[in-house]
Amino acid sequence: MEKFNNRFLRLSLFLSVIAVCVVLTGLFVNSSKIDTPAVNPAPEVVNHYIRPVEIPAAMEFAGEKIALQNFDVKEALDRELLVNSYFQSQTLMYLKKANRYFHVIVPILKEHDIPEDFKYLCLAESGFQEKIVSPAGATGLWQLMKKAAIENGLEVNNEVDERFNMERSTQAACRYLKNSFRQYGSWIIVAASYNAGINGIKRQSELQDSRNYFDLLLNDETSRYVYRILALKLILENPERYGFQVADAERYPILTCKEITLDKPVSNLAAFAHENGINYKILKYFNPWLRQSSLKNTLRKRYVLKIPVAGTRTFDTGNN
Repeated sequence: MEKFNNRFLRLSLFLSVIAVCVVLTGLFVNSSKIDTPAVNPAPEVVNHYIRPVEIPAAMEFAGEKIALQNFDVKEALDRELLVNSYFQSQTLMYLKKANRYFHVIVPILKEHDIPEDFKYLCLAESGFQEKIVSPAGATGLWQLMKKAAIENGLEVNNEVDERFNMERSTQAACRYLKNSFRQYGSWIIVAASYNAGINGIKRQSELQDSRNYFDLLLNDETSRYVYRILALKLILENPERYGFQVADAERYPILTCKEITLDKPVSNLAAFAHENGINYKILKYFNPWLRQSSLKNTLRKRYVLKIPVAGTRTFDTGNN
């Protein structure tokens, strides 16, 4: 009888343990069902879509056709269009500044028989930043190296650096471009040579037995360079097609200046500025090629300085 009782107690205890486990398992399963999210939640409404940009069926640069029938050319242009279309803040600034700079650059290009499309090369080089200096030392709107600048007629020293002079640097760039065209006879190759150097393109042309830019294997920077120029041309000529809307009133105005010829030393440019109705900051803004606070001009060279006319700074009161 005692053995029976012991067996009964052990069986009862075993069944109790099983019952508790069953209850706990049920609670865990139910809890998991409550916390588990729906497998297919309703999709959220998307109000903004990122879409590919339009690639033209055909285009030209400086009167030369772009080989868009080739997949590699089309995809390279697509890349630069995407980069510049979706870098909205930068491209908006280009659109706002364009008239101010092209107003000066285009007539000089025309004077030197350089195709107008090269204004986009200037934009690709500097982004309309007049005072920019690259890590390699390329300077100004046209990013001229010191040697190339001097070879093409600019003064570059500690006191005067005409790479910062918009008119003079554009003239020097035109001389470089014309020299390159005399060697290659292709404006697209000329554009590439502005990045890689005339000798750099010549070496690759001879090595690869080709004078066609679209058939040359070049370093990554030069390979992308011409396509960046093409992308900027497409966007600035058709901004709304690429999602940009800039009203005329939102574009930066052309700044009106008078010119003063200076052929003598100036010991204090701040005092000179005040004598001409402006201040030192504004004098340097319009004449960034003046690199010091004075101009020794021991050789009595003739320099042309820009002085903004009354009202240019404020547009209403004449207070410059």
